[in-house]
Amino acid sequence: MKNNGPNRRGSFELGAYGDLVPDEEAGQLDGTMAAGRDHLPYAAASTEAYFRAAAASLAMRPGASEPDMSAALLKRHYGLTGSVATLSSEVERTVDVNLSDGRRLILKTSATAEAVDSFRFQTAAMGGLQGFTGFVAPEVLRTTSGALMFEQEGTCGYLQTRIEGIPLHQATPTPDLLFRTGSALARLDRALELVSLPAAHRPVLWHIGCWSRLMELEQYLPSGSIADNVRIAMAEYAEFVEPQISDVAWQVTHNDPSPFNMMVTGEGMGFIDFGDGCWSPRIQDLAIAASHVVRDSTLPLGGAEHLIAGYASVIALSALEAKLLVGLMRARQSALILVNYWRSHLFPADAQYIKKNVARAEHGLSILAPLGVASGEAAVLAAMSSYQPQRISVRSTGTLTQRRTAN
Repeated sequence: MKNNGPNRRGSFELGAYGDLVPDEEAGQLDGTMAAGRDHLPYAAASTEAYFRAAAASLAMRPGASEPDMSAALLKRHYGLTGSVATLSSEVERTVDVNLSDGRRLILKTSATAEAVDSFRFQTAAMGGLQGFTGFVAPEVLRTTSGALMFEQEGTCGYLQTRIEGIPLHQATPTPDLLFRTGSALARLDRALELVSLPAAHRPVLWHIGCWSRLMELEQYLPSGSIADNVRIAMAEYAEFVEPQISDVAWQVTHNDPSPFNMMVTGEGMGFIDFGDGCWSPRIQDLAIAASHVVRDSTLPLGGAEHLIAGYASVIALSALEAKLLVGLMRARQSALILVNYWRSHLFPADAQYIKKNVARAEHGLSILAPLGVASGEAAVLAAMSSYQPQRISVRSTGTLTQRRTAN
């Protein structure tokens, strides 16, 4: 593969995304679907055209260099005025809005054609999650015309509330916090299962269907143990996980519950940034979140045991999901490493922000590397059985207390 240096479209050919899922079929597939009945979305996302289109969307620089029209758009479409400040963002322009009444909001805008479907999905997801309990999600503010998003002369966008709290990556990852994070994520997935969303099959490079092609980006990895661990993990995924992934439960997922997108709030765990959400294996959300908290080399799953236990306390894992989970975690860590080294090559000035999760993924992958299929499955099953969400016990004084216990 020839390396042509940094450019807008990467050093490999990126084609256009065709109509892989006809409109009438896409409409039928955007609800819930039991595993084994219809895997057309996975087949579509596994095509070369899907991969090229998904990669192209991440090979374009965010529109931060374009004139900032945020204040004018805020006034025109929402009738609001306030101070605005641009935040770091990999794809769209993200602006922090401070209104005169003290409210803080987030305005997201983009001038790319791909953003229309992405924003349709994001706004519908957040709108559909209102009213569910067990987690916190931002609320979309409707435009003055009552729409979830706006389109104006090639620019689209939406306005949402800002969740106040501490990002998980800044919090101390105690076993209890990780357990609560896992259980809240499962409740989020339960809610997403009930929400029918548009554009759930749009090209997303983080879709699991793209993973078998991500080794095209291997040239951007540093040589040594990192590249070795990625090659081994992706080979195991292709040989063992991918042939069975269509046999687990699929639904719309968040698809990026990273420590930057999960918030510790006074009302419970919050989830932000639904931009990578799509139709994928439900267990994918667990695999992604768990892969980010692998950090303790003294534990088989590096501390992800607690998050896995919390998730399983709400949604029980099937035997196949338990068997595939570690392979999915390692493949997701590898995908993150591959994609972000590639994008850092394209946009060296933004490398620090792009690679914000890479060191964590590299360390976690090194911890999980010794696990084979059998030992990984055994570690997941042990995690599921070792922790119980709540148990009522009676102290010697006769008072009732609730505590989380390990068997």
